[in-house]
Parts: sequence; structure tokens; C-alpha cells
Amino acid sequence: MTARTLSGCLKHRDENMSSSHSEGFTLLEMMVVVTMILIVASIVSPIYTTSKVYAREAVIHNHLYTLRFLIERFTLDHTRAPASLDEIVEKSYLGRLPTDPFTGSNTTWRVEMGETPHLPAGRSPSRLRLPGSPSAGVGLPAGRSPL
Repeated sequence: MTARTLSGCLKHRDENMSSSHSEGFTLLEMMVVVTMILIVASIVSPIYTTSKVYAREAVIHNHLYTLRFLIERFTLDHTRAPASLDEIVEKSYLGRLPTDPFTGSNTTWRVEMGETPHLPAGRSPSRLRLPGSPSAGVGLPAGRSPL
């Protein structure tokens, strides 16, 4: 066999292999994979968004519980309600006001006056509450709704 015949034979063999075993993906395969990714993303995205909102609301409820507890302690210690939330910080009941996870600010808390059964008549501690909220003493930063 001469070199010319051998190279022609190898060339023929390479052409057959490349046509039967092509490299890469077909357009149909790529479209199927992209479609699957989009379907999974469309299912997971709302679940992730909802869980983020639930987590933020849980943080707000924890902040409200802490603030309400500190307001009650302040009221029992001083026999009066704090004039503002800043007074709780000034008297070292709290290091700083908690940050609202939705707005990223600690200035969105609103103070409203309310009644508490364990205080003498005529005394009313500050209560955190969303304006228009049906339950006194429970509330969220301005613009947030309860769970």
C-alpha cells in the first residue's frame, strides 16, 4: 500500500466518523433544555419570593414583640409610658431601634397611645400599631400589613 492510498483511506474513515458522531448539540436539544430550565424557574420564582416576604414579616413580628416588651418594662419601671421610642433607646432599654426589613429604615415605626389593663386608671403606655388596624397594641411599620 502506498502512502497515497493510506491517506485516502484515513480521510474516508474520518468523514464517516464525523457524520455519524457529530460534536455539539442540535437546535432541538438546546430548545428542550432551555424550555425545561424556564419551566423550573417559573415554578421556583414565586415560591422564593413568597418565602422572602414571610421571612421579613417574621422579623417584623419579632421586632414588635421586643418593642412591646420593652415598652411594658419601661412603663412598669417609670409608672408612665415612654414619650417616644427614642426614649427607650436613651434610657438604655434598647441599643437602637430595629430596622424594618421591608424599607431598610428604622424611622418608619409609628407610636400610638393605648390602654393596658395592668396599669392604674388614667395611665396609657405607648403602643405600636398600624393606623386603621383593628387590634390595638399590635402593628407594623407604616405601610405594612399583618400576616
